This record gives sequence, C-alpha cells and structure tokens, in this order.
Amino acid sequence: MYTSNKGLFVSFEGIDGCGKSTQVKLLAERLKSEGIKVQLVREPGGLNISEQIRTILLDPDNISMTSETEALLMIASRAQLTEEVISPLIEKGFYILADRYADSTLAYQGGGRKLDIQILKEINKFATKNLVPDITFFIDISPEDAIKRSDISSPDRIEGAGLKLQKEVRKTYLHLADEFSNRFIVADGYDSISSIHSFVWDKIINYRNEHL
Repeated sequence: MYTSNKGLFVSFEGIDGCGKSTQVKLLAERLKSEGIKVQLVREPGGLNISEQIRTILLDPDNISMTSETEALLMIASRAQLTEEVISPLIEKGFYILADRYADSTLAYQGGGRKLDIQILKEINKFATKNLVPDITFFIDISPEDAIKRSDISSPDRIEGAGLKLQKEVRKTYLHLADEFSNRFIVADGYDSISSIHSFVWDKIINYRNEHL
C-alpha cells in the first residue's frame, strides 16, 4: 500500500459484543505497519468533553434518562469529536478508524429506542456538518450469540437494556446496510477474528485503489 496525503474515514458498527472493537485495533496495527497515519476514536467519547458525556450516558444509575436525552447526548459527543479530532485529522491525511459513529444513533436510538430516524438523520447532519464515513463495516451476529460472547458481569446503562433492544438494533443496522449500500460492507461476525480482519483489509485495499 502506498501512502498519499488523502485521509480516509472508516467506521465500524454492530450490536454490543459483535467484535468490532477487536477489528478496529487490528486494522489500526496493520495500517501503522504500512506507514499510514492512524487515529482511533470511539463513541461516545474520544476526548475530554465527549468522555464526560459518555460517563453520563452509560451510568446505570441514570435509569430515568429519556430516549430523547440519550440521543441528544450521543450526538453532542459526536459533534465535539468530529470538530476537534476527526475532521482536522482527515484534512492532514490521517486514516480515522471510528468504533461507532452516526449510524449507531440511527440503530440504537432510532431502531432500539423507537425515535424518529429521519429526525435523527437531520440532527446527525447538523452535528457532523454532513461528514459521512467513506466505508462502514457492519459486523453482523445474532444478539443471542453476542450476549453469550460478551459475558458482561456489570452491564452499562445501554447494555443493560437487554436482548429485545439488541434485536431491534440489529434489524435497523441491516436496513441501513441496504439503504447506504454505497459505503456499508457487511462482515460475517461468525468468521474467525483473522478471517474478518483479512476481509476488512481486502476491502480497504480495494477502496484505496479505486478512490485514492
């Protein structure tokens, strides 16, 4: 892989426990070994203000939080992260690898919490100044198997919502993959970690060769 001054924005999506965070780290290591400038970010969080918002969002004690509040806090965290980190580094030629981005709000707060997805799309556009990932990898696995894999002893506020929410989230992700097929790439979450990584790497190389 040759280097250039053009950055790339890659997001990873999926239900809790799908294995996306592992794939983000593996891709980052591979890109760095190729001499690519890489920045990992996660949502919610990624910098001071956004991490403070993350703490509020995921605190199991905040059980009275409304779905609307949850969505707006998620998007507020995203706005700060995009403005301070993602957009400037893309301009500097970095590859940004995001462990969740705007599609998570559509899947979790839209599909999972039953908020109006069209409204969420508009707020996302406002918050990100219309920034959209070049590639979005959706690691697909059933919620039942994801929960078994996770074995979470102390779930956060969203993880604690359980199987029903995760089923709706997955269903919405599949709809998004169809709607945004120009950038969504679905990976089989049942493949081995190394097989998924190879699949992701091949797609990155193909995209680079075609667009950069």
